[in-house]
Amino acid sequence: MNRINALFERKSQGLLSLYFCAGHPTKESTADIIRTLEAGGIDFIEVGIPFSDPMADGAVIQDAASKALRGGMTLRTLFEQLAPLRSEGVRLPLILMGYMNPIYRMGYEAFFSRCRECGVDGVIIPDLPFRDYLDEVKPVADRHDIRVIMLITPETSEERIRFIDDNTDGFIYMVSSAATTGAQREFDAQKQAYFEKINAMQLRHPRMIGFGISNRQTLESAQRNAAGAIIGSKFVSLLDEHKAAKPALEALFKALEQ
Repeated sequence: MNRINALFERKSQGLLSLYFCAGHPTKESTADIIRTLEAGGIDFIEVGIPFSDPMADGAVIQDAASKALRGGMTLRTLFEQLAPLRSEGVRLPLILMGYMNPIYRMGYEAFFSRCRECGVDGVIIPDLPFRDYLDEVKPVADRHDIRVIMLITPETSEERIRFIDDNTDGFIYMVSSAATTGAQREFDAQKQAYFEKINAMQLRHPRMIGFGISNRQTLESAQRNAAGAIIGSKFVSLLDEHKAAKPALEALFKALEQ
């Protein structure tokens, strides 16, 4: 069974996922960050593929991607770094998050084949048109047992949300706002109403809430209204500050208590 599906069967509430950008804070840090996060109890990890024009990402993640690219990080290098992790004992689900350009240039078959070979369980491609997903990407991803995770936002229609729920697998990435990524101090009444609306739809698939989670209030709200929370910008900024995964993770846990 795909590790994403197995995780949600085993644990349906209170999950915590972290995002970081491959090649940040250093080109060689990717594998160490993954090992550290698993040892720290993180449920699954999103590894960002650095790209020069990340349209869904805020300033913190854009800066990390720029630094990674300047340091020589590439998609092929990322696969090389991921390749030995499963044989070393890493067991938690791994998801790649990236944009169409580098994936399209590699080719869908080559990309998803490498994902399978390296133990990647899912991908998130924010600028993948849904029709292209159904016609071109999904058949290849399914053949390699890779879950393609789709995003919904407060502006996504109920019809489209149900269409996504019917035509994807794994989980649904529930973006907390229509803005780009970035830490927020709280989720206001408008966001709470959005969470309640999606809860009332009783979708088939579990949901993870991301964008803006950086403290106890936003974490508890996300975990109360979905299977769990995804934290990106806050952790990436702490990696930039501490330059290593362990102190960055410790600082994140402290921030989530406040």
